[in-house]
Amino acid sequence: MYKRVRLKDTVEVPPEHLADVTPLRVRRLLQDKLEGRMDEEVGSVVSVVDVHDIGEGTVLPGRAGVYYEAEFDALTFDPDMQEVIDGQVVEVVEFGAFVGIGPVDGLLHVSQISDEYLAYDGENQQLASTESNRTLGVGDSVRVRVVTKSIDERNPRDSKIGLTAKQPGLGKHGWLEADRQTTEATTEAEGQ
Repeated sequence: MYKRVRLKDTVEVPPEHLADVTPLRVRRLLQDKLEGRMDEEVGSVVSVVDVHDIGEGTVLPGRAGVYYEAEFDALTFDPDMQEVIDGQVVEVVEFGAFVGIGPVDGLLHVSQISDEYLAYDGENQQLASTESNRTLGVGDSVRVRVVTKSIDERNPRDSKIGLTAKQPGLGKHGWLEADRQTTEATTEAEGQ
């Protein structure tokens, strides 16, 4: 879920910019420092938006820059447990598909895609079912639910988000439309 949050952090202003300690300069420094970083409490910092307050500068012995504490608003992305999210498949591997959900990727394990057996087709970058001829490949849009989340602040690339698509209303968008049409046809036939 995307959120706008108020945060505080310290930023180092290098000597060449000490004459220009403005909200715009501090925002740019905060953007360089924080955007793309994962945090256990707020999730992934997508963008530093507005700087509201810049504290007094602090000089540390042996350091050339001056450190300022700033209060600012940031746009963050932090998927909630059980949240349903639309995403796009960005990579397919033997054990599942990585789905881009906002600024992060989650793993849709092969066991969480379908009850059918899905074979890996590395040449076409897809998982394919021989029973229903359904495929899931790079670029496909999917609706998934967040089922596990482990954020690693020190090494954000090691953070893990687990997804499922096995529940009703979840899966590849094309599959959802086909399922809806089948349900409508069955309902019509039963009504006659």
